[in-house]
Amino acid sequence: MESVFEIIAEPNRRAILSLLVSSQQSVGEIERQLRMPQPTVSKHLRVLRVAGFVESTVDAQRRLYRLKPEPLQEVDAWLAPFRRFWSAHVDALERHLDRISQSTPTKRKTKEKTARPKPRT
Repeated sequence: MESVFEIIAEPNRRAILSLLVSSQQSVGEIERQLRMPQPTVSKHLRVLRVAGFVESTVDAQRRLYRLKPEPLQEVDAWLAPFRRFWSAHVDALERHLDRISQSTPTKRKTKEKTARPKPRT
């Protein structure tokens, strides 16, 4: 069995997972959005399904795939010790932006400044 990291290392699988974050999708919808041939989409969906990343349901003639987030918890746990490297930068950026917004007076536009001349006819 492939590890979670081997599974998500494949760019097409990551693209499929990204699509499924927002909503469930059929194979045909995934094909059209990613411009991948049906056999390729099906192959990657099978790998994702066997690994537990997605599950499917049958809706009339279509099979709909949706994301199962549990396997991604392993990735999240692995990333946890590394977050300090980027969260400190994000926090510093937020403080900097707060200082800028507090030191910059807000300019209110007057009606005269924002009024546009009427076009000539």
